[in-house]
Amino acid sequence: MFTPHRKRLAISALLGAALIAVPVTAHATAATGADQAAVGTSAAAAVGLDDPVKKDIAMQIVSSAENSSLNWKAQYKYIEDIGDGRGYTAGIIGFCSGTHDMLELVEYYTSIKPGNVLAKYLPALRKVDGSDSHAGLDPNFTKDWVKAAADSDFKKAQDHERDRVYFNPAVKQGKADGVGVLGQFTYYDAIVMHGDGGDSTSFRNIRKRALSKAKPPSQGGNETTWLNAFLDARVWAMKQEEAHSDTSRVDTAQRVWVKKGNLNLNTPLDWKVYGDSFHIG
Repeated sequence: MFTPHRKRLAISALLGAALIAVPVTAHATAATGADQAAVGTSAAAAVGLDDPVKKDIAMQIVSSAENSSLNWKAQYKYIEDIGDGRGYTAGIIGFCSGTHDMLELVEYYTSIKPGNVLAKYLPALRKVDGSDSHAGLDPNFTKDWVKAAADSDFKKAQDHERDRVYFNPAVKQGKADGVGVLGQFTYYDAIVMHGDGGDSTSFRNIRKRALSKAKPPSQGGNETTWLNAFLDARVWAMKQEEAHSDTSRVDTAQRVWVKKGNLNLNTPLDWKVYGDSFHIG
């Protein structure tokens, strides 16, 4: 499970310093107010976040928050203890030794490639699960993680676990709620940061909190109203933990796209997170 902004680049290129808001249009012809409303309500009928192009955009946006970079594919080898109480954070989705998902990843990797360089750490990963301990992992676990990241099977394993645990459940719930690509992305970003356990700040309980304020489109609600309610609940959840208290990944990214009515997360996209500016053309 991701921890917020796990590493920062000392210098980041500020793309699009003078950002120009580009209006999103769904048709080549001028749209009437009724047409625009229809576009909003039909967003979920368009491609989903599981479309390969949209999925890659989602990976880039999350990477901008977690790595100050759009190059998410460079993160398979990433591993670091950032001192947030979750042990080691690693890989493309911030698998953590203290939050069970790293253990499940290495177990899956070992099931498809027995005898891999990380298999010997499974007993230690089981023992440290739920804590920030490195017992049985140091001193060579980080080096072996980097070695494993050069293996295409380990990259496939990371992709598989990202999709199984985080991406697919988020997209499935988004489609069930009748939200478009942007809404599905807001769900995905929430579940990778907060997980989907039983605690009050988990994805399912963020959604439950939003349901007390608004209805999703599948229940007859307005999509924009619903997304704002969900993001309000997400911000509340982020502020419950000091490590998550910077809410710019919502305030100056997702909330901006909701306000612009870009419910299908169409490019070009301009946003800021933790003070850095990003652009996808």
